[in-house]
Amino acid sequence: MPRTDSAMIGPNAVIQLAAALKAAGGDRLCAEVFAAAGVSSWLLSPPEGMIDQAPAARLHRTVRASTSAADLSGILTQAGRLTADYLLANRIPPLAQTILRQLPDRIAARALAAAIRSHAWTFAGSGRFTVRDGSPTVFEIAGNPLCAGEQAAAPVCAWHAAVFRRLFRALVSDRTRVTEDACSASGDAVCRFVVDWRPERRPHRSL
Repeated sequence: MPRTDSAMIGPNAVIQLAAALKAAGGDRLCAEVFAAAGVSSWLLSPPEGMIDQAPAARLHRTVRASTSAADLSGILTQAGRLTADYLLANRIPPLAQTILRQLPDRIAARALAAAIRSHAWTFAGSGRFTVRDGSPTVFEIAGNPLCAGEQAAAPVCAWHAAVFRRLFRALVSDRTRVTEDACSASGDAVCRFVVDWRPERRPHRSL
């Protein structure tokens, strides 16, 4: 089993999950889930920098195991969208976004994939992140800490998939589809995300 300690991950894995939980079930649901994961202190003092990936992974596992809301996988998806929105608003310069939207899709996809790869430590932690450029683009995380030790019949990494989908829809093609077709929680060697950004035509994109 991959180690889930002694490594760090970005705080949005927690901050945006709290926001999604509150939106779905209010402060009470959020407090219950964070308490069950043993990370209530993060609600009192949200992390401002990189955090230990072990309690972040425990929080994600708790969300997936919880039965206190009807669609907790949807909560992880919303948390991923919010994470990508934060990156678009605060981490990717507006000029870079404008340039990406004006580039041909295949060039924009390659440039965005390269940027994601260079910042993989913020969302993959101790996992090993790789990219296969092309049409579609394929991302893989070996030893993904956010699902380490889990067993599931189907892929569970809705947070990662939603981050990738939102970024590609905003900056490459708003018809992008992302499918996690392999997951370590399902017994696969890696968590694999197939990012199909090929639209039938290039539509106007807006945030």
